[in-house]
This record gives sequence, structure tokens and C-alpha cells, in this order.
Amino acid sequence: MSARIARRALRQALQKLRYRRLSLRGLPVLFANSFPKSGTHLLTQILHGFTRLGPAVDSGLPAIVTYQGDSGRQRETNEICRDLRRLLPGDIAYGHLHALPETIEVLCSPAFAAYLVLRDPRDVVVSHVHYVTEMEPHHAHHRYYTQELSSFEDRLHTSILGLPEEDIPFPNIRLRLEPYLGWLERAEVACLQYEVFAADQREFIRRILEHAVQRGFPCRLPRERAMQVLAASVDPRRSPTFRQGKSGGWREHFSPASKRLFKEVAGDLLVRLGYEANHDW
Repeated sequence: MSARIARRALRQALQKLRYRRLSLRGLPVLFANSFPKSGTHLLTQILHGFTRLGPAVDSGLPAIVTYQGDSGRQRETNEICRDLRRLLPGDIAYGHLHALPETIEVLCSPAFAAYLVLRDPRDVVVSHVHYVTEMEPHHAHHRYYTQELSSFEDRLHTSILGLPEEDIPFPNIRLRLEPYLGWLERAEVACLQYEVFAADQREFIRRILEHAVQRGFPCRLPRERAMQVLAASVDPRRSPTFRQGKSGGWREHFSPASKRLFKEVAGDLLVRLGYEANHDW
């Protein structure tokens, strides 16, 4: 951690020199929050483009998360707040944080320009299967997915149902997602849908840029040029967990049994998020 902080200090010094600033005081922290497998790396890549628009700095610090990926342990609120306090004005950072009173107080403060990106939960569970099984051997549930489950459908149904009987906490998809929904009620947080990027990249990036400016980021380029710079920062090949990233891919993997199970578990979740008008899909 000390090495990461030292490298951040060097990047800060270079940005101060580049943009002729004595201090980065007053700049918002650009924070990408997301439900896992919902477009985290897409959003962080776009935020990293802000280093070419003004004196923003890649913090280089680890993701600030609610659950540890290797152990599955839920972290204490004071641990999360300690990580958030490490962030400095102008930092770019990311994480997976529930809408708890303590995290709301920080991310909704004037010191932050916070974002939340969500994705169709049906695509999320499909992506989760590929991630745990093929892409992250150190994940807390990798052994279970690869050794105890023998088919993609079994793994998919586990990603929907969770593993409530296991020692490592893993609730069903509704219970995993609901703690994030409180962010949708906060005007201080720009809430984005991954599918908007697939359908209208320009609108997705416009919202990100305008939110940063409204929260105090000093953009040094005209809006159209700034949006081009942010769009150019997106490169799926630089994402260690990117697989396909398309929307609606769940249709290729959901059997009739998978649909029934998802409806039973998720309830009105898709309607609340705006992905379906009713339960008949």
C-alpha cells in the first residue's frame, strides 16, 4: 500500500505541473461504484480518461469492496470508511459498495463525484458464472463451481439462488442486488445502466462528463472534444475480466427452468430496475 501511495503522489505532482496548479484541493474524487459484473471496468476506463481533461489522478489504490473476493468475508463498515478516507481530491477510484448510511454520507458529500452502474441482473448471473468458473481461480466460490457443479445450468442456477447453506456468505441475486438500490434515490450519484452504453455510447459518456462538471471537476476542453477523449479511453482488451460485454446475452443461456427460477427468486426486481414492464417475460 505504501508503494501505491508513493506512486499516486508522483502522479499528483505530474498533474499539478501539467495543469499549472499548486494544489488539487477542491477537486472531486471520481468514484465508480457498481454491482459486480455490471460494467465496472467500462466505467473506470471512462473515468481514467479524465486525466486528459483536467488534473485528475489515477489513485492506483485497490477496489473498495463490501465483500472480499478471495474469502467472501463481509468487511466491517469502519474498514470501508478507512479505505474511502485514503482518497484525495482529484483521485479516480472504484469499488462495490452498498448504500449504507456511512457510505452514503461519504459518496454523497461535495468531495465526491460518485457514479453507480447497474446491468440487467439476468446478464449479471450469466457473467458471474463465467467469471467464477473460468476467469478468477482465487474467487471464494471457484472450487465449488468447478468441482461440485458439472453443468453450466447448475452453475447458473447457483448464481441465481446463491449458497445460503455454505460458510461463505452468498445470498440469492435479489438479496445481493437490493443493498445497492438505495443509491438510485440519491441525486448526488449519477446512476447509469450498462445497456445505455451499448445502445447510445454518446449519451452514456455525456451523463458521466456532465455529472463530473456539476460536482466541480474543471474540464479544460470543450464538451464535444472532451466526450471524444473519454470515448477513446474505452478499450475492452485492457479489462482483465471482460468476456463479451453484450446486452441480452442471457437469452442464449436461460432455459425455461432458469426463467422460472429467476422469476421466483427475483420477484419484482426487473420491474423496479426498469428492465421489464411486468412479470411476463
